[in-house]
Amino acid sequence: MLDYPSLAALAAVVSEGSFERAAAVLSVTPSAVSQRVRGLEERLGAILVVRGQPCAPTPLGRTLCAHLDRVRLLEHDLAPALGTGTAADERLTLPVAVNADSLATWFPAAAADFARNAQVSLDIALDDEGHTAARLRAGEVLAAVTAEREPVQGCRTVPLGALRYAACASPDFAARHFPSGVTAEALHAAPCLRFDRRDFLQARWAREALGVERLGPVHWVPSTQGFLDLTRAGLGWGMHPAVMVDELLAAGRLVELAPGRRIEVPLYWTVTRLHAGALRQLTRAVRAAAGATLAR
Repeated sequence: MLDYPSLAALAAVVSEGSFERAAAVLSVTPSAVSQRVRGLEERLGAILVVRGQPCAPTPLGRTLCAHLDRVRLLEHDLAPALGTGTAADERLTLPVAVNADSLATWFPAAAADFARNAQVSLDIALDDEGHTAARLRAGEVLAAVTAEREPVQGCRTVPLGALRYAACASPDFAARHFPSGVTAEALHAAPCLRFDRRDFLQARWAREALGVERLGPVHWVPSTQGFLDLTRAGLGWGMHPAVMVDELLAAGRLVELAPGRRIEVPLYWTVTRLHAGALRQLTRAVRAAAGATLAR
């Protein structure tokens, strides 16, 4: 059997990043936290956390923390039947992974709706929609907004709809770089924006909309709002969620490089098959918020 007080100490070290902060959360001394973690490692014969700034879990340590998350969620559902409550300092945390554009558009409504109906905190990990499912497989999160429709073992996948993107630039940028329209030559010379090295939306749009394979110089902007701000400032052109730019396009503050030639990124909600009330509530909130915003 697992020693759950020691497992709780391990989870606190991982979530807080240090033994000292974990001790403050657990209301014990750092020495007590260290002894619990060391004792658990000795019983299992494996290192569970890499000491550092911050401390990081080993693969086995991450698996054990994910197991504790599941146990806590199930115990939370049992509390009313047992006549026990969850103390304020024992508030549950539900780890989920969300892509940046969803977090900047429709997901906040889901999170707020969930928070109004559940006494559970969210721990949101930000990642590319093509890689959030990997966090599920690694046991880092219990649910994720993902672009992968392939099943994840132990999880169920629910289609949410598609986030629609438009290729946009500032009026001044478009006048300087596309005076004769958006051509292959102009796209090869015009600077574009990319979120990170895994962001291929600009290349996909150029290929699907115009048959263009080569793009121009790249500015790297790892922020959805920064991406929009720098597009408006004229740094480059880029792909933006339509729900963020439609009003700006209508007001003439941005121009669409090829009106009507938009692309869609299908999104899915992949959630662990755990019969926990908090997961069911979050799933309902996510589906409702996505249904109100995403394309079908």
